Amino acid sequence: MTATQETIDAVRADVAKLHELLVRYNLVIWTGGNISGRVPGAELFVIKPSGVEYDDLTPANMILCDLDGTVIEGAHSPSSDTAAHAYVYRNMPEVNGVVHTHSTYATAWAARGEAIPCVITGQADEFGGEIPVGPFAIIGDESIGEGIVGTLTGHRSRAVLMQNHGVFTIGSSLRDAVKAAVMAEDVARTTHIARQLGEVIPIPPQSIDALFDRYQNVYGQKDTP
Repeated sequence: MTATQETIDAVRADVAKLHELLVRYNLVIWTGGNISGRVPGAELFVIKPSGVEYDDLTPANMILCDLDGTVIEGAHSPSSDTAAHAYVYRNMPEVNGVVHTHSTYATAWAARGEAIPCVITGQADEFGGEIPVGPFAIIGDESIGEGIVGTLTGHRSRAVLMQNHGVFTIGSSLRDAVKAAVMAEDVARTTHIARQLGEVIPIPPQSIDALFDRYQNVYGQKDTP
């Protein structure tokens, strides 16, 4: 199956538009951070251009790449994290969106090399347990992608704190990956504040399982035939 130009254009529009949420939720500053989305029906993905300010992002300046990270279409250089995104898409076929931020509280946990423990129900709902730490890796090649895949494979979390770097999230859809980035920062902030007040209370594993199952399978509105 080959993606039509209409499909590619739709992903370009979604990737450009959803960057607005990173700004809205204070997850990025200046030109840092990026979003990418897989193109359905093709070995392609769309990613933010490197060093372009968020106010200047448009569907037209999003970069189309193949799953080796080679630019197929685009007038700008792609994000410096393109190789990492490409590695994720090649090795996690269930992933359709990848987000990277340096959001303040989550990145502070990453700087400590410390996983965010599951001590609030919202984290159990969204991530099914702790948000883990991935290894330190240099930007620009597949090393970060290898760390993301190695850490999140078999893990319920859709977020990983890459040590000394920042946050990467994955999702079954582009919007799902963005939501994970928003929620990761929220639980990082709340848990940090709680620890300033004293010891936090872990949620028992069986309760985490029950909360995760309810949120993933019962919560919200379901599609009707």
